[in-house]
Amino acid sequence: MLDAALDTAVRVAATDLTVLITGESGVGKEAFSKVIHALSSRKHNDFIAINCGAIPEGTINSELFGHEKGSFTGAVGDRKGYFETVNGGTIFLDEIGEMPLDTQAYLLRVLESGEFIRVGASKTLKTDVRVIAATNVNLEEAVRKGKFREDLFYRLSTVPIRVPSLKERREDIPVLFRKFAYDFAEKYRMQPIRLDDRAELVLENYNWPGNIRELKNVAEQLSVLSEDRHLTAEQLQHSMPQLFNRNLPVLSGRNGGSSADNFQERDILYKVLFDMKNDLNDLKALIYELVRSNDLHMPDINSVRQLAPSYPASAYPSHTPTFENKDFQHEREPYYTPVEPERIKPIIIEPGKTGVGFDKSEEADSPLAMDEIEKEAIRRALKKYNGRRKEAAEELKISERTLYRKIKQYDL
Repeated sequence: MLDAALDTAVRVAATDLTVLITGESGVGKEAFSKVIHALSSRKHNDFIAINCGAIPEGTINSELFGHEKGSFTGAVGDRKGYFETVNGGTIFLDEIGEMPLDTQAYLLRVLESGEFIRVGASKTLKTDVRVIAATNVNLEEAVRKGKFREDLFYRLSTVPIRVPSLKERREDIPVLFRKFAYDFAEKYRMQPIRLDDRAELVLENYNWPGNIRELKNVAEQLSVLSEDRHLTAEQLQHSMPQLFNRNLPVLSGRNGGSSADNFQERDILYKVLFDMKNDLNDLKALIYELVRSNDLHMPDINSVRQLAPSYPASAYPSHTPTFENKDFQHEREPYYTPVEPERIKPIIIEPGKTGVGFDKSEEADSPLAMDEIEKEAIRRALKKYNGRRKEAAEELKISERTLYRKIKQYDL
């Protein structure tokens, strides 16, 4: 996802197309705008970043387009706006969704013709500026609510780039943390902070609502306040307990495992259970179709109970079984086949026949242990994606680092 965004930014840099960068707050949208400017033909000209939400509504037109002397109270002289002073360069308009509607009309004219008028003036001026806009709000929703001009939205989003949040690319978290740690070590002239594997796993599993900005703050705080330059998960929990917060229930650590490991195992277990439920529903539908298409007779459930005295009666349902699929609800008969009294035998259907055959029944397997369920889920995911760990980790909702550790643990 991040690679696709970077590839688009590199490809569009050589053009003068308008770019709209979207993503959550703190994902690094301004960094993308700087990359585009640095790789463009305007790289030797000025680049300026403007936060549209930080400029008061009454002065934003003057800031962007300039004003004439006496055009409003306090205008004691002529002033050039950013579109005039950055002529030939790049303007990054952050939080474009906060721009007032009247300013949006001025901006639309600049994008379409390169023309603008200073506040209080009558002379039209020209500018050659590339505009890169960014927002963390849904502009399409703002258009529907009348808070953003539809024509400006389509003009800005000539080339849209979506920057994924940090929780969508958890494999980048350890790399980014090490980069920030070295930067702050150089800034404060100290040894860089380091994390062990379990501490890095904690960072990978944190939700990061503040994205890269929050990760950078965590790296700086640990770099300054930690006496030990090599931190474990326990030290991390002591200094920053908020990193262990979870929005979903976590398996308890009765066996001595860390909360981060339990969190990963819980995700795998949920995935396996959901897959098992889907497989069970498919099996029900398959059995019904086999019985229906072969015109097999279904006996009473009580007669089947008598054939398996080794099984406790509580293991069988007390009601007549039915199918969950509403297309099959007209069928109310139980789906067992009469067999010999001494043993239960599976249905065997041969092509072109409606009879049944029998074979020795299999004993019920004991419930799988947690490790076996986890191992089977990982094996299936790796098989599905031909051994590609990245896709398998995404399927299992775990990090690639955790998947690699589990592969070594289970010798897969």
